[in-house]
Amino acid sequence: MQHDDAIVSFEAGPGLRDLVVGEGETSKELDHTIDQQIFHIRMANSQGRREAASLLLKKMYGWRGYSVDPNASHALNKITLFAETGGQTVGTMSLCLDSGEVGLPADENFRDKLDDLRSQHRRLCEPSRLAIDKGVSKRVFAALIHISYIYAHNIHGYTDYVIEVNPRHVMFYKRMLGFRDFGGERPCTRVGAPAVLLRLQLDYMGEQIRKFGGMMEQQTTERSFYPYFFPTWDEPGITGRLIAGKT
Repeated sequence: MQHDDAIVSFEAGPGLRDLVVGEGETSKELDHTIDQQIFHIRMANSQGRREAASLLLKKMYGWRGYSVDPNASHALNKITLFAETGGQTVGTMSLCLDSGEVGLPADENFRDKLDDLRSQHRRLCEPSRLAIDKGVSKRVFAALIHISYIYAHNIHGYTDYVIEVNPRHVMFYKRMLGFRDFGGERPCTRVGAPAVLLRLQLDYMGEQIRKFGGMMEQQTTERSFYPYFFPTWDEPGITGRLIAGKT
């Protein structure tokens, strides 16, 4: 299903609690129910779209007491994706691409670890600034990650995700996407909270997508998020729209 300038559109219901750095009890004013409806994933390639993504990010991080500077990574080589339904922004993430000029956000706290990978000629990228509104479908989270994978691996040839997560989210990323420990725990100066560095080889992600993508409605014992990813036959269309810039 496709809608105007969306990278991809799909129907989905509720099923994933809010996901940001840290966990805790949710503020009542952030709680809303989203029934079965159509979601659109787009590139935040205009000032209005970037501001909408920034507002969601500040809302989801801010009520927990974490600081977030909406302009902190403006100089980085990155793309920002957002999910909307009914004109409401309900999910966002950025993908920062490593380059010799500017590096990655994780360099601030884990430069030595990232340089180890660079010395092995690994090409690194970093999903960051992820926020999913409460009550939003697992498919929104999976769609944002899958599109970032297509952009990084299939189009630009990057080999690894590295990601800084709050210690409370470590098991989630390991269990649901297959991330592995890589850099231990250190203070994260950007959000004023501890962070753990994790790594995921994108070849592994590709294998899991080919094996489980699109199987969310089938009987399976797979407990990861990969059944909520798109089936592999959707990838060429998504790839084409990303390359053509129809986002």
